[in-house]
Amino acid sequence: MVVLGLETSCDETGVALYDTQRGLLSEALYSQVAIHAEYGGVVPELASRDHVRKTLPLIDQVLSDASLHKTDIDAVAYTAGPGLLGALIVGATVARSIAVGLGVPSLGVHHMEGHLMAPLLSDEPVDYPFVALLVSGGHTQLIRVDEFGDYHLLGESLDDAAGEAFDKTAKLLDLPYPGGPHVANLAKRGDPERFSFPRPMVKQPGLDFSFSGLKTHVGTCIKQLIGSEQWDEQSRADVARCFEEAVVDTLVIKCRRALKQQSVSTLVMAGGVSANQRLRSRLDQVLASDGVRVIYPAPHLCTDNGAMIAYAGAIRLSQGEKDSLSPEVRARWPITDLRSPYSETAA
Repeated sequence: MVVLGLETSCDETGVALYDTQRGLLSEALYSQVAIHAEYGGVVPELASRDHVRKTLPLIDQVLSDASLHKTDIDAVAYTAGPGLLGALIVGATVARSIAVGLGVPSLGVHHMEGHLMAPLLSDEPVDYPFVALLVSGGHTQLIRVDEFGDYHLLGESLDDAAGEAFDKTAKLLDLPYPGGPHVANLAKRGDPERFSFPRPMVKQPGLDFSFSGLKTHVGTCIKQLIGSEQWDEQSRADVARCFEEAVVDTLVIKCRRALKQQSVSTLVMAGGVSANQRLRSRLDQVLASDGVRVIYPAPHLCTDNGAMIAYAGAIRLSQGEKDSLSPEVRARWPITDLRSPYSETAA
């Protein structure tokens, strides 16, 4: 079965073709960073308009790259949420229109389930159960995964997600949007010992996260440096490095705690922040001593992409799932609302 996957939940238009027999056939991604950069963040209306412009040309591109025709498509999967409502509507409308025109099924896919499955697109097998760290611009969650679709939320961000904290800290440091990669790059030149930033909620029991206080602490530190006329390029790098260390330490501590509590020896990390090299290195270093296997997505699959939607959609479509007569897109959609397609109670 050849599945066309469309991802339009935010500021990237992702399209891919996935074959349940041959694997990923082709993919294309268009980023709207240049459009939103001057505003310092995503402008929903501009995002929706750009998805309208880019989705159909990208579909033509992936079909050409895979040497396929539209009539070779057996099903269409699209992101139905969570995300920006207008952007989701664009992808859903295009996907359903193509499906109706071809007489094939369509299916709305959960965006975070797509991220969760992205590391499994590699050739490296993953055994259930495992603990997943979903860490992106809008989400920081620890989830126990007993099988595809069987998810148990262990902890999540109570305010700012890790990715949001990176973006807001980037603004404080006068760095361009999106902030995460720029903060990480600046941090390479920083002194990790200069400032003592808090590791939020690590001394409290449980697996929830909170990064808004850390961002506030960074802002206070910068004001003090400016007031004492110590605000120079090295200070900016030192703040970036100490902030990054605080986020990485917090995530690693909570991951280790979750793995021990669940008696699980595999961690799967996904989402935009999973591309952070310091986080990957620290997880490998700390968890290796616990005998934990850590699995990451390929770098190009860390951001939003069509491949993860096509893959997750293919699994559910192959089990007979498809859109109802009145499907919905959802700006908010807890991943724990999903059910395994292999379960007797699955819809």
